[in-house]
Amino acid sequence: MKLFLSFFSLLIFTMFQSQELKNFVIPKGYEKVLEVKGDLDKDGKEETVIVYNTPEKTEYQGYKRKFYILKNIQGSLKIWKENSTILNSSEAGFYPADNKLEIKIKNNCLVIFQSFYTNSRHMDTSKYKFRFQNGDFYLIGAFNKFEDTCEFVFMNDVNFSTGKAIVDETYSECDGDENRKIPQDDHKEFIHKFDTLIKMNDFRIGENKFKIPNSKKYFTY
Repeated sequence: MKLFLSFFSLLIFTMFQSQELKNFVIPKGYEKVLEVKGDLDKDGKEETVIVYNTPEKTEYQGYKRKFYILKNIQGSLKIWKENSTILNSSEAGFYPADNKLEIKIKNNCLVIFQSFYTNSRHMDTSKYKFRFQNGDFYLIGAFNKFEDTCEFVFMNDVNFSTGKAIVDETYSECDGDENRKIPQDDHKEFIHKFDTLIKMNDFRIGENKFKIPNSKKYFTY
């Protein structure tokens, strides 16, 4: 009897969800960049994540990008979530040909990896992890590395679930720059309490920060 009720409840939920979610149709002028599949809500079924270049062009940086998280409900792809604020544009940065974008579904989490050159010497690498919980996707991890070709490597890493944060600054000498005073390396690990988690569609890269203990600097993500 319990098995029948569970199956019946699942069937009703699936039918309700199917009615609520819109059918996915590729928007006109959209060009697919990549596609991955995996289970994001632990229901044993794979969701599909597709990234597109949109027709909307940005000044000097190619086209804006957007991704969709789609559910397969009774053989039809339905729009579960969409986002156009997290991904870099198609030709962001100084060397667009060297840009990287990778999306994985790992341990039921959506992981977005991006890297690009901010100028001829500096590369920015980021990884953001989102988990579906309490009816929405929330940011649970943020990693950023900003590095010069030889002078420095700055790394920030935070787990929002545990509050553990790591800040690492490494400096080195460049050829032909022997007179430069090299700053001292710095490494900190600490716990920062987060009262609330940020929903994926409310997240804006670089617009969030908290104070680093015993420092005048901020952890920005």
